[in-house]
Amino acid sequence: MEISRYPSKLLEEAVEVFAGLPGIGRKTALRLVLFLLRQDKEVIGRFGETILRLKDEIRYCRSCNNISDKEICDICANPARDHSVVCVVENPQDVMAIENTGQYHGIYHVLGGLISPVDGIGPDDLVTAPLEEKIRKGEVKELILALNTTMEGDTTNFYLFRKFRDTPVKITTLARGVAIGGELEYADEITLGRSIANRTLFEETFKL
Repeated sequence: MEISRYPSKLLEEAVEVFAGLPGIGRKTALRLVLFLLRQDKEVIGRFGETILRLKDEIRYCRSCNNISDKEICDICANPARDHSVVCVVENPQDVMAIENTGQYHGIYHVLGGLISPVDGIGPDDLVTAPLEEKIRKGEVKELILALNTTMEGDTTNFYLFRKFRDTPVKITTLARGVAIGGELEYADEITLGRSIANRTLFEETFKL
């Protein structure tokens, strides 16, 4: 008979749940669970309710696929943004990272992933329809490919370049101030801001 390391089966189950979150080890999970146990029922209730509401009520912007409380997110709905410039990113974390630089004033498109044959993710698994519609209507003048500088990111960049290179859209990419193999959400704001401000034509990357 296996002896549990925990005095309670419920405690063990809670630790298993928290340990399943990204970046959370078992020691951290145990610390979080014990912290919650010390809180009032009202605090625990609000915590649980918020998680349920997050799952049930969160939306994805119909225009850019970013996380939103409404059908159209605040960025896409903002008339002060330059809607002719679209920054293509992998996920909502990247939108937040770029917004924190204060250097970008266009709109975004969130792909929801990167092409990765190893993980079974192909071009058809990416969210591109809203972007294609904007380009078809002639609403986009510049497309900034702001994907992680990894093999998956570069593969996706090249796929999008080939997909849209015969359109009148100017296709650019971040300057290589972001470290090769790095992820946007972990880049410091100054480096990321300069990478956006000093972006280059995507075709120029083939000459490096």
